Amino acid sequence: MNVSHASVHPVEEVPTTDGGVAVAEQQNVNVPMVVRMKDIQGMPGTVGGLALRVSQFVFGAAALSIIASTNDFPSVTAFCFLVAAAGLQTLWSILLAITDIYSILVRRYLQNYRLVCAFTIGDGVTSTLMFAASCASTGITVLIDNDLDNCSYNHCVQFETATGMAFICWFTTVPSFLLNFWSLASR
Repeated sequence: MNVSHASVHPVEEVPTTDGGVAVAEQQNVNVPMVVRMKDIQGMPGTVGGLALRVSQFVFGAAALSIIASTNDFPSVTAFCFLVAAAGLQTLWSILLAITDIYSILVRRYLQNYRLVCAFTIGDGVTSTLMFAASCASTGITVLIDNDLDNCSYNHCVQFETATGMAFICWFTTVPSFLLNFWSLASR
């Protein structure tokens, strides 16, 4: 069922007679029930969704800038993977944040099936990549810090901070994915 927001496609009310009874009810005509999905905060086009996207962008950009500021991250594949995943997450989040801002300003309803499907797939891919990169970077950081006891030669504090920011970014990506997936599955 394709249901649109009233600000995009106005829904006319059924005219009533003087007694307050609808004309369609007097004529025993079946009038289709208009069903609207509630705007759950965190879904695309809501203020909560915008807040999630902005936090994803901030934490992804923080992880990217912290890990990229070290001069020895290219020597470790896991850190290169973190840079790539954080870069993709940052671009995806800022793109959808701009879409949410536009949707909020013009009061456009973003519950189109194709849009929600694209958001769900994008969030699923980026959250999976971010989680995998965070876990890989954590493994290397623990190896350098605890097992090799080699922090005096490396940037362990920056590696740990970037990994922490990546995990926080992933924690803010998961609600977006789950809400989009739930919206997609409930159609």
